[in-house]
Amino acid sequence: MNKKPSLTVHEALLKLMQYCTYQDRCHKEVEKKLDELGMYHDAKAHIISKLIEDNFLNEERFAKSFARGKFRIKKWGKIRITRALKLRQISTYNLNTALKEINEDDYIKTLHELVDYKYKQLGQKLTQANKQKIYQYLAYRGFENHLIYEAINNLKT
Repeated sequence: MNKKPSLTVHEALLKLMQYCTYQDRCHKEVEKKLDELGMYHDAKAHIISKLIEDNFLNEERFAKSFARGKFRIKKWGKIRITRALKLRQISTYNLNTALKEINEDDYIKTLHELVDYKYKQLGQKLTQANKQKIYQYLAYRGFENHLIYEAINNLKT
């Protein structure tokens, strides 16, 4: 049976510094990584406090970059971003701060682009069934119901 050699607190701290430098992380991800490394509770608390102190771990920065990235790259709506941040146990304050990173004009523009994309994909026939498909597509992406209905109703046929 091959047993993984245990790390010292200093070695684990260096590993986690690299882990957090590569990409912004939330507390939950760091705790999971420390569990994978087999660190004890006291060592985990020490490492996390050191990472926060040295600004390797900053939840507000993580939440902002997460929201910007998911919106720009994956074209997620605010509902889906909120759900994903809540799963990562991000505080309400940081969650609201992150959502402010999304420009409202860009948000509406992206929503309309997605409506147009799905409309063209469905063969440019605005039947009730196609409206439902467009709605489901946008709801899955996390856009708000009233914005989806407005965008579908403003669709140029």
